[in-house]
Amino acid sequence: MTGVPASAAGGSSGAHRARGSAAAADGARSEVSGSASGPAGPADGPDGGGRSPRGGKIAAAAVNQASVWNVANLLTMLRLLLVPGFVALMLAGGGYDPAWRSLAWAAFAIAMITDLFDGHLARTYNLVTDFGKIADPIADKAIMGAALICLSGLGDLPWWVTAVILGRELGITLLRFLVIRYGVIPASRGGKLKTLTQGVAVGMYVLALTGWLATLRFWVMAVAVVLTVVTGLDYVRQAIVLRRRGIAERAAALEETEA
Repeated sequence: MTGVPASAAGGSSGAHRARGSAAAADGARSEVSGSASGPAGPADGPDGGGRSPRGGKIAAAAVNQASVWNVANLLTMLRLLLVPGFVALMLAGGGYDPAWRSLAWAAFAIAMITDLFDGHLARTYNLVTDFGKIADPIADKAIMGAALICLSGLGDLPWWVTAVILGRELGITLLRFLVIRYGVIPASRGGKLKTLTQGVAVGMYVLALTGWLATLRFWVMAVAVVLTVVTGLDYVRQAIVLRRRGIAERAAALEETEA
């Protein structure tokens, strides 16, 4: 019986094992190559534990940029765009045409209504952005200021009323910035009522009203002016208290640090 030498058998077996190892190595290289050329998965990246840091930063920046275009900010942008349109409608036809004044009132009403919703949407659905924080108060004061100046320029509203309302709004805004290092002055119920009353009063003056409605709008504006002054003084009081409290807390913290 002719047998195969043990050395030959061992060589054949070794060859099979070598070919199997080479095939496995080729397969592993193919998988690595495919992973490198294919789309990045959750384990891609230089450390094999996720996306590369640079890619993560780019993605985060894209998300932050996209978040600016939310419903709340779009409503704020709409209010800003309505300001020049409102002024054009208000002054069209010499400023006293009832039809143009009605269209101007519609633009003003849309601006006031969107003002009620954009802040609520931003807080409820976590849509607060740096753009919204800056643009929202600007849009509010822009539409109100444009309406008051147009009404006073046309002789429908005394200039001192416009000066009181706009002076209060700009003064309180500046005051908030001055005391922001000590804390934030929250919006009060009186301030919200003031805003609503101002919007109703100015809207009634934008319309070409006569008779008892014209008398009614005078008294609504009177209430708005009173609320403007009272709430303005209350904000000043809150700012003084907030500043004193902040200074006292800082002094106490400094004493504890020194001790």
